Amino acid sequence: MSEEIFDVVNERDEVIGQQPRSQVHRLGLRHRAVHVLVFNGRGDIFLQKRSLKKDCFPGVWDSSASGHLNVGETYEACALRELREELGLHLPRTPARLFKVEACPETGQEFAWIYQCQSEGPFDLHPDEIETGEWFTVEAVSRWMDGRPEDFAGALLLIWRRWLSSFRGKT
Repeated sequence: MSEEIFDVVNERDEVIGQQPRSQVHRLGLRHRAVHVLVFNGRGDIFLQKRSLKKDCFPGVWDSSASGHLNVGETYEACALRELREELGLHLPRTPARLFKVEACPETGQEFAWIYQCQSEGPFDLHPDEIETGEWFTVEAVSRWMDGRPEDFAGALLLIWRRWLSSFRGKT
């Protein structure tokens, strides 16, 4: 399988070129990603534990679904694709768009749009991407992050704080 190619972007999230995934990550170049937070009807969030095969943040807990944009792909199309590929969740339309996170060290230099949707599962987890996944209450995730932040991907810690302050209760 050939290596993924990403759009490289400037500080304004404008495409300035393309590079292979390994180069983008090795050189810390800005690029694009999405994170989707999936809640059930009770307000619990589904989190995934990243596969140990992942090149970035292996074996830690992360958003319900997340991933890089393909060259020329829109954030919206990527959100739908990642839900399908990682969770086997097919949505008829793009999830609700919440906010954008700027490229920074916590995100691995990714500009990321954050989306939210509702589903009860069950999910068909992609084994190369996800070791396992579970439903958690918002309170349990917040306590866990406070006590053991190293269990989570840096981007999710950033996303969670912002989601709590702006969107909690709107699931």
